[in-house]
Amino acid sequence: MSPRLLALTAAAALCASSATAQAPQTVAELMNGTGQAIGKVTLVEAPKGVLLKVEAKGLTPGWHGLHLHEKADCSKADFTSAGGHTHGGGDRVHGLLNPKANETGDLPNLYVAADGTGVTEIYSSLTTLAALKDADGSSVVIHAGADDHQTQPIGGAGARVGCAEIK
Repeated sequence: MSPRLLALTAAAALCASSATAQAPQTVAELMNGTGQAIGKVTLVEAPKGVLLKVEAKGLTPGWHGLHLHEKADCSKADFTSAGGHTHGGGDRVHGLLNPKANETGDLPNLYVAADGTGVTEIYSSLTTLAALKDADGSSVVIHAGADDHQTQPIGGAGARVGCAEIK
């Protein structure tokens, strides 16, 4: 590789990493129902949406519903204090596969491996970091079962087993 091409490549990489580092982000600790830390959720402002990086441990293997909830409140052991899904107003219903529209809280499922860990990166164009960090904040909630992306109101995902407050 020529010295000039090498310098241009290094400059491009430096600019790309600087742009990523400058994007507003929030890191929220993920808790289970007993208050134990089980991972973290990093939310990064992205053009026309938000990027979520979820790292969880200590969960049962398989698919788990993952949603954005309306309050930054994980104080109750069953996480009902986080409220319902963020909605976004208008005539919206739950489900990424629902043809009537999507709530802003709809996200793909999280897959948890046999060792109890789940790691994923998700982009949502349905909301923004600023909207999630409104006056009462919001939460990322992990459910016990998979979301079928159609059944009302939560896709049949079951109990809430993990919660991270977004402030």
